[in-house]
Order: sequence, then structure tokens, then C-alpha cells
Amino acid sequence: MNKILIGLGITALIVIIVFIGSYNSIVSKHEIITAKWAQVNNQLQRRNDLIPNLVSAVKGYASHEKNVFEEVTNARSRWAKAGSLDEKVKAASTLDNALSKLLFVAENYPDLKANETFLKLMDELSGSENRIVVERMRYNEAVRDYNVTVRMFPGNFVAQVCGYKVASEYFTAEEKAKTVPEVKF
Repeated sequence: MNKILIGLGITALIVIIVFIGSYNSIVSKHEIITAKWAQVNNQLQRRNDLIPNLVSAVKGYASHEKNVFEEVTNARSRWAKAGSLDEKVKAASTLDNALSKLLFVAENYPDLKANETFLKLMDELSGSENRIVVERMRYNEAVRDYNVTVRMFPGNFVAQVCGYKVASEYFTAEEKAKTVPEVKF
């Protein structure tokens, strides 16, 4: 009888230790997702702050390209007003598309391409875009790691008991971004 109680006690202790370890892992990975999203958000904000300067530089040369500027401005304000993570992700994708149109307009103005201010802004924007890509990749990796933990046993049991759900906020490319752009000289 004593051996059975000792065996049950050891088994219960092991279950408790596994539960606590799984819970701590889930909490840690959930916090990593939050931190990674904050980094993505910081880079998106950096780009968002840079855009008015870039738009102003291009506007002087391409004043008749009003639609493109309005689209960039509207996309930027949608991003600034977005409240939820999903809204921010969608707004960032819209802003990506608007910026690509702006850059296409800029390519059509040789004087603009030689302008020192424009070149500096383009370097900054290019650097921002690279940082955003890296931070999005890191964020997606953190989401994947968390999702694996909350889907596999014993993490799935612990997640269900503690109210943690699978994270679904991956950054993905829109269909428009998957097509190869046509370049004409």
C-alpha cells in the first residue's frame, strides 16, 4: 500500500512539474510574440514617419500624380488608425502596395532620381523596408514556435486549461505582391 501511494505521489509530482514547465513555456513564447510584434510595429512606425518626407520630395517633381500621393497618404492614415493586430497587418500590406506605386512614379522622373534629398530618403526607406522584412520574419518564427507548443502534447492540454489559443496573425504576402512586376525601359 505504501509503495502504491509513493508511486502515485511521484507520478502526481511529475505531472505537476510537466504542467508547470509547459505553462511557463507557453507564457514565455506568448510574450516573445508580443515583443516581436512590438519590433515590427516600431519598424512600421519608422517607415510611417519617413513617408511624408518622401512624398514631399516626390510631389515637387511629379505634381500631376495626385492619385498615388492620395493613396499613400490614405494608407498611412489607415495604419495610424488601426487598433487591432489584424488591422495593423492589413494596413501595413496596403501601405506596401501604395509605396510601390510611389516608387514607380519616382522612377519616371530622372531629375528626381538625381536629387540628393530624394536619394537619402530612398536609402532610408530601403533600409526601413529591409528592417520590416527581418522583423516580420522574426515575428512569424515566434508565432510558429508558439503555435507548435500549444498544438503539441502536453502543451495543447495546458494551453486549453489555461485559456491560450493558437496565434493566427502571420504576416503573409498579398496576391498582388506574388506577381512579378513588368519592367519597361
